[in-house]
Amino acid sequence: MPAIKTAFIGLGIMGYPMAGHLARAGHEVTVYNRTSAKADDWAGEYGGRAAPTPGKAAQGADFVFSCVGNDEDLRAVALGEDGILNGMDEGAVFVDHTTASANVAREIGEAARRLDKHFLDGPVSGGQAGAQEGKLTVMVGGDPEPFERALPVIGAYGHAVTLMGGVGAGQLTKMVNQICVVGAVQGLAEGLAFAGRAGLDAHKVIEVISKGAAQSWQMENRGPSMADDRFDFGFATDWMAKDLDICIREAKVNGSKLPISGLILEYYRELQEKGYGRLDSSCLIKLLR
Repeated sequence: MPAIKTAFIGLGIMGYPMAGHLARAGHEVTVYNRTSAKADDWAGEYGGRAAPTPGKAAQGADFVFSCVGNDEDLRAVALGEDGILNGMDEGAVFVDHTTASANVAREIGEAARRLDKHFLDGPVSGGQAGAQEGKLTVMVGGDPEPFERALPVIGAYGHAVTLMGGVGAGQLTKMVNQICVVGAVQGLAEGLAFAGRAGLDAHKVIEVISKGAAQSWQMENRGPSMADDRFDFGFATDWMAKDLDICIREAKVNGSKLPISGLILEYYRELQEKGYGRLDSSCLIKLLR
């Protein structure tokens, strides 16, 4: 496809390689990061341009992407005089990949609508490896027309990109994803802890049961590292605790019951108190050993 003028806001573990895939696809990319040295490093590596504010990065871009930490970080880069929405042209599309609340997505979507600009909430799944390999799953909320325009550009790093409904639907779908993930991780942690107490070879157990009904992405990708007590990679406990807190808050609004997810959130908070917040979220097994 022809080169398109884009901007990427937030160059963390996910955003840095995602913006890199846009550049590799031949698009013109301007980046902004709260730590300007990281934006300069990215520009030096990929040949793009670093901007001093989110709004400056967004100026003249057909598509603006962001991936920051939480609701408040998203508001900080999206709204205000130096924010993305103020810098964007009318008709441009803002795609946010932060895992945040559905409420903040709707808030920014409404702000964009008032300015005749477009907003899509598009949280991702696939972790650091998926971002680096350009194989992320993207769950999108927003209107069909800007989604169809953004789809081929998002394809630079997303291998499964689906419109789930109106603004906020992407974030709600990501909540479902995280609810399912933590249940699988806790079950895997309990199974491997049991195997250890029973004197079984955990790696052999994983090899055997992953061929049957217990098979899951978590088992194949995190089971061996959990068995080896390795957690210095991947999706941090701090991030999962933040995501689960969003899920629990949303459940109170829509009346859902999340008894297991609520319990696992307490486990993650216990891990944070023990100083394990930066370890991969599969470190749930530490509480069982």
